[in-house]
Amino acid sequence: MAIILGIESSCDDTAAAVIRDGVLLSNIISSQKVHEAYGGVVPELASRAHQQNIIPVVDQALKKAGVDKKDLSAIAFTRGPGLMGSLLVGASFAKGLSSSLDIPMVDVNHLQAHVLAHFIKETEDDNSQPQFPFLCLLVSGGNSQIILVRSHKDMEIVGQTIDDAAGEAFDKCAKVMGLAYPGGPIVDRLAKEGNPTKFKLNKPHIPDYNYSFSGLKTSFLYLLRDELKEDTDFVEKNKADLCASLQKTIIDILMDKLRKASKDLGIKEVAVAGGVSANSGLRAAFQDHANRYGWKIHIPPFGYTTDNAAMVAISGYYKYLDGEFCAMDVAPFSRVVV
Repeated sequence: MAIILGIESSCDDTAAAVIRDGVLLSNIISSQKVHEAYGGVVPELASRAHQQNIIPVVDQALKKAGVDKKDLSAIAFTRGPGLMGSLLVGASFAKGLSSSLDIPMVDVNHLQAHVLAHFIKETEDDNSQPQFPFLCLLVSGGNSQIILVRSHKDMEIVGQTIDDAAGEAFDKCAKVMGLAYPGGPIVDRLAKEGNPTKFKLNKPHIPDYNYSFSGLKTSFLYLLRDELKEDTDFVEKNKADLCASLQKTIIDILMDKLRKASKDLGIKEVAVAGGVSANSGLRAAFQDHANRYGWKIHIPPFGYTTDNAAMVAISGYYKYLDGEFCAMDVAPFSRVVV
């Protein structure tokens, strides 16, 4: 029997989860509201909040799981990418607990963990996991990637954004409309009331399976600038239509490349992961493609879309089974160096 404690602290959510033999026992997340006043995550404030939250969060995760810390087989923690100050809090805590319990430590790549969230079992007879190989569209505030997943350990990025991420495009366009932070969920809510074809926005022509969202952001900004000259209430009058048009354009860009990758690689097992996978329009697009192209789709429960420790624990579980432990002097990394 393997019992893994997962710790996630890559950005502004402090999270801890416990998994036993692949089955989730607990998943506790403490979100930080302090950043809303600044319109984005403030790294220094995030790291300080992690220091305050990590002990109570881990304690709650163990208690909810009904597991004593002495029963743990290993501790998995997010090594990166993420905010360095935030990562250091999680890594330091994991090292201290690992040393005190004399159990191994497993370092987890945050992006790979989002993909492996699809393998979290909520019951022992849960068999909804993707079959290898499959394609995974990873979309979040910092990443937009198409990943070919051959096994739990073998993942290849076949396409990615060359500039901004889809989640960043949602948030920044929301900000110029005067919407609160984070803007993505607000755009999603307003888009349900709007006309997605009301405004035409720029769709870039990028080779292969790569993405670009900087041009879309620029065309959206120019649209608002030009229309506001004619009517200072333009945004307020057209907020729902603007959100619907923005959301449709972003989803079209994402799905066009994913559809091309699926066709070229001959893979119809397709998953989505990351914070933007909570978007209702993207989920509807996946269902539409399943119906039209015969895809077998995998959409994560909402609790596994944003940063969470369950995905870290399941990633650590598979590495634990393979004996892939890390040394006490392992250092976090803020970004992936290609």
